[in-house]
Amino acid sequence: MSKDTGLRQPLAERMRPQTLDDVIGQDKAMAVLRPILDRGEPVSLIFWGPPGTGKTTLARIIAHETHADFIEISAVNAKKADVEKVIGRARQNWNLNIRTILFVDEIHRFNKAQQDAFLPHVESGLISLIGATTENPSFEVISPLISRSRVIVLNQLTPDNIKEILRRAVKEEKLEDKITDDELSAIAQVAHGDARYALGVLEMAEDLAGGKTITPDTITAAIGHRLPRYDKKGDGHYDIISAFIKSMRGSDERAALYYLARMIQAGEDPKFIARRMVIFASEDIGLAGNGALNLALSAFMAIERVGMPEGGIILSHVTVVLCRCKKSRESYNEWAAAQQLGRQFPDSEIPLSIRNAPTKLMKNLGYGKGYKWEAGYHQPGSYLPDDVNKYLAKQQH
Repeated sequence: MSKDTGLRQPLAERMRPQTLDDVIGQDKAMAVLRPILDRGEPVSLIFWGPPGTGKTTLARIIAHETHADFIEISAVNAKKADVEKVIGRARQNWNLNIRTILFVDEIHRFNKAQQDAFLPHVESGLISLIGATTENPSFEVISPLISRSRVIVLNQLTPDNIKEILRRAVKEEKLEDKITDDELSAIAQVAHGDARYALGVLEMAEDLAGGKTITPDTITAAIGHRLPRYDKKGDGHYDIISAFIKSMRGSDERAALYYLARMIQAGEDPKFIARRMVIFASEDIGLAGNGALNLALSAFMAIERVGMPEGGIILSHVTVVLCRCKKSRESYNEWAAAQQLGRQFPDSEIPLSIRNAPTKLMKNLGYGKGYKWEAGYHQPGSYLPDDVNKYLAKQQH
């Protein structure tokens, strides 16, 4: 008897939820989506969340529940001709009284002009647009499109959410006697909230086990070496450097070192980290520890000369020092106030007594009058222009 060689879909695709009731870990999003489906009228949506949280799945469920024609494109490789085909198909659907839902994966990769092209068709109701993005739509999706859409935030799944999804898959695959709860926990921990990845690991472990018991070694082999999810130009990049800075500001050494380690392990440019530490030394420590700036600058130069991985030791050393330093915003606040005055009084008359007087005529006009070039000499009166002084005096009252 010949062996069955029929192809089948990946486990993650087979386990894709078919209704909202099947979706795990997105209760807040469900509270928004259920009324939309109850009305039976699709609306334009933008799903914002990390990979593997169900953006594509939810779009397909909405299309199925509203009996709409579902068209899926990716902004990574879609061209103008692809969009024109979609609009043509949507017009045919309109004539047949069929709704059209266009799902654009990674919509943030479309430029402004490409996103603008959807506006008239969204406004006319020809298409209901559902965009999926891992990036903050406030920065990556044009405002007119956001104003015509509902932004739905999808949260990163918790390890417990992932385990629940894995248990469903284990039952579906009839693996109950082949894998323990501990192995499922191990997969859930390394999945970083990505259900698709977790199901992929389970499927790989099943294949490696070859019908036998799935052991911890099998799980380790299936996992391999997974690089952290980190986009140097995306939100994660800015979120983690923000967490690093705020941890140093709060003098939490362990947290600061943890975020430092994550950045380095993800391949972040160590000079970028060092530059932020130099800024931090003046911005947050300032007058409370004047040596901090020199130390941060030394770290930056050391990174340039030593490189990685040894540079990580230097960065961790200085991170701990910056955490332990007393903090002061005095110099930073004074600079911010000075910039505000500079913008408000860009052309105010400098007092004659402290102006430069390189010629006899200027001296006769009073430039530098009464000023003495002596150590510690203080000119009587104010060094500030009169209108700036009046403004500051009014502010004090």
